Amino acid sequence: QVYLRESGGGSVQAGGSLRLSCKASGLNFRLYPINWYRQTPGNEREFVARISSEGSTNYTDSVKGRFTISRDNVYRTAYLQMNSLKPEDTAIYYCNVVLSRNFWGQGTQVSVSS
Repeated sequence: QVYLRESGGGSVQAGGSLRLSCKASGLNFRLYPINWYRQTPGNEREFVARISSEGSTNYTDSVKGRFTISRDNVYRTAYLQMNSLKPEDTAIYYCNVVLSRNFWGQGTQVSVSS
């Protein structure tokens, strides 16, 4: 069974930084792209960042230059380094992998105050 567990969320002031982690099990981690999404109340999950199995990355426009996605295949963990945080980054952040279907973690809350 595929299992994803996010950690690293918290409360910070605008301009601060957080690093989220996504620990995976139950899959050959190095073979799969990993995605980060976020969701605010009443809204659909929004794509944030993606890292391919080869390490290429892409980001939604609103986080380009501030967020960095990375992965460590030895530890089966993906990361999202978030710098220069803004109040509009406040959300629950989820990691995601697509195999036969979408798999999601339980999410980690990020709150940014002005």
